[in-house]
Amino acid sequence: MLAHLARKVCTIEIIPQLAAAAAKTLKDLAYDNVSVRLGDGYAGWPDCGPFEAIIVTAALGHVPAPLIEQLKLGGRLVMPVGPAYTTQQLTVVEKTGPGKTTTRAASLVRFVPFTRSPD
Repeated sequence: MLAHLARKVCTIEIIPQLAAAAAKTLKDLAYDNVSVRLGDGYAGWPDCGPFEAIIVTAALGHVPAPLIEQLKLGGRLVMPVGPAYTTQQLTVVEKTGPGKTTTRAASLVRFVPFTRSPD
């Protein structure tokens, strides 16, 4: 879906089998505007940004600062914030200036927990 909406999509997957399957499927479908990286998404992907939008699809108790740093001015980050295995807030963070953001809760959601690399 995002490949149709954006000029460039960068995605990070921590599970090797899922990253490989996603890369293969995207290649087979000729989505040449999507890059897949295997790794821990907590630090984002600085070389692929700065980003107009970041979507995080797993819940974490806070918004990672590196992701906010990688947003363009006016960019938005959307992610579930809250404890694992319970209800979280779908949170929207907008970068309004250097070191400045606005945050709002959009709705209640339940997502899988954010997985970190043991390294």
